[in-house]
Amino acid sequence: MGKRKKSGHFRRYFLVTISIILASFVFLGGALLLFVAQLWMDEKTDLLTENTINVAQNTSAVFESEYIDESGRGSVIVICNTLLQISNAIDADVFITNPSGQVVYCKEILQSNLALYTGNCMIHKNYKIPDSVMQKALTATYSTTGNLGGVLNDVHFVVSSPVVVKGQTVAVVFSTQSVIDGLTPYVAGILRVFMMATLFAFVIAFILVYLVSLRLTRPLREMSAAAKQYATGDFSTRVHIKHGKLRFLGQDETDELIQAFNSMAQALATLEMSRRSFVANVSHELKTPMTTIGGFIDGILDGTIEPEKETQYLKIVSDEVKRLSRLVTGMLNMSKIEAGELDLKPVRFDISEMIFRTLLSFEQIIDSKHIDIRGLDTFESNNLTADKDMINQVVYNLVDNAVKFTPEGGYIEVSSKSDAEKVIVKIRNSGKGIPSEEIDKIFERFYKVDKSRSFDVKGAGMGLYLVKTIVELHGGHVAARSEDGVYTEFIFQLPLN
Repeated sequence: MGKRKKSGHFRRYFLVTISIILASFVFLGGALLLFVAQLWMDEKTDLLTENTINVAQNTSAVFESEYIDESGRGSVIVICNTLLQISNAIDADVFITNPSGQVVYCKEILQSNLALYTGNCMIHKNYKIPDSVMQKALTATYSTTGNLGGVLNDVHFVVSSPVVVKGQTVAVVFSTQSVIDGLTPYVAGILRVFMMATLFAFVIAFILVYLVSLRLTRPLREMSAAAKQYATGDFSTRVHIKHGKLRFLGQDETDELIQAFNSMAQALATLEMSRRSFVANVSHELKTPMTTIGGFIDGILDGTIEPEKETQYLKIVSDEVKRLSRLVTGMLNMSKIEAGELDLKPVRFDISEMIFRTLLSFEQIIDSKHIDIRGLDTFESNNLTADKDMINQVVYNLVDNAVKFTPEGGYIEVSSKSDAEKVIVKIRNSGKGIPSEEIDKIFERFYKVDKSRSFDVKGAGMGLYLVKTIVELHGGHVAARSEDGVYTEFIFQLPLN
């Protein structure tokens, strides 16, 4: 199947290119033949016209001279000898008619020894030029292409010129030459030379097009093979750009396509790794609280847990249920955001109060880790219009991260300030920090910081992605900065309206 597709793509590209070249040769050959034929016809017409006029002038001179004897034999010999020489020289039939269109002089009347035939010429005795042609021929030099009103058997060049004696037209000189008999061998010779040159050029073009087609389609074949591997889940293959001797031409659309293809493959590989990590994380996140909830509920039901401790364990169950709820809500929100179905419901609220209440919800773990909360003494009321539930999720996720990553005895510093256009919130925590090589990746979907640095941290890699997405949906901006081993700080800003 792969070979068939490979050869099929190459074959289509090759055949299309060769067809275009062949059509170009055919068009060029046809244009050349038309041009050559027209040039030949113009030259023949000019040659016939020039000689016809000369014959007419010579005949007029003979008629005006006193060379004509009683029998007229002398004038016939002179005129017919001229017709014979001119006809043989230009390979045409030159004859003279009287004003009524009957042939009176032609080359056949004169024998090779200048003796005259007796009687009429066997060839021209039946010629009778139509009146429609004679009317044009008697007035001026006239040229056309045809059969002389049915007198000739096929298409001829026809040129006529009147013989004028003392102001009167006494005869007309006609010169005819077969178009087919003259043009066919001429064009055939030109066509033969053109076909030989075309055949040689076509062979060279065939070889070059084959090699070029093979080279140009190689990246597409490689991308096709790579795409099949991607379909199986293997995203390790990359297509390499090979300029070779054409490097001086620079990049082209194929190179850009290869780069985009490789970028897509890298993105797919990253997404696939993130997806697998996400599935593993979510499975763990769901399994752990469900196991905890199930164990404590069973302990209460079967009496394993003493009645006086039921309230303590039910509180743990309640916390785990809330944790599951937050995880499911986050997943639903992410799904809605990516589907473009999340509708914001803006209301007016105080974000400083929201931060304070969120910190209170973590009071127990903050106290247990002896975390110092800083900045609350400088808090100011900052009202803004936004989707309160969404912004609450942003604040909760950032505070949750800060609490998780702050070591025992560390600190969390918060601040909330505003100007005429926006409110700026900062949440900083002491701790190991985020490596500089990962600081730009932490907002990616499903991404989690190096597990070796956060082995005890729960999460599915959705929190910061949702933070970034929700803030940007409100027209805001979020960023992170960190000093390794000292602190991590998240800063987000939101427009007041």
